[in-house]
Amino acid sequence: MKIAIPVEEKTLDTSVCASFGRAPFFLFYDTETKESIFVDNSAATSTGGAGIKAAQIIVDNEAKALLTPRCGKNAADVLDAGNIKLYKTISDSVKENIDAFMDKKLSVLDDIHAGFHGHGGR
Repeated sequence: MKIAIPVEEKTLDTSVCASFGRAPFFLFYDTETKESIFVDNSAATSTGGAGIKAAQIIVDNEAKALLTPRCGKNAADVLDAGNIKLYKTISDSVKENIDAFMDKKLSVLDDIHAGFHGHGGR
């Protein structure tokens, strides 16, 4: 299964980014092959709609799950339409979150916020 995580840098030793829509990069990790691919988040510098654009990147890269500390409603709607499940991260460590996901220890992210709409989100 391919999972996505918003990250600060293009390395597995990086931190999970607190802002989904404005994360500099997304890690796409294949839980079966252990392959990691990093994709630049072209939405990070958007003046508006960053969450929606970021969510579309996740959909376009065919992830089945997103591990993130938080997510706005508009982005969550796009992810839901793409049948992508949302899980709440438990720490800043990418590796810990991947391990927790694999061990089925992450909870579903259901506290979707209204979004920051023009406030930068960080």
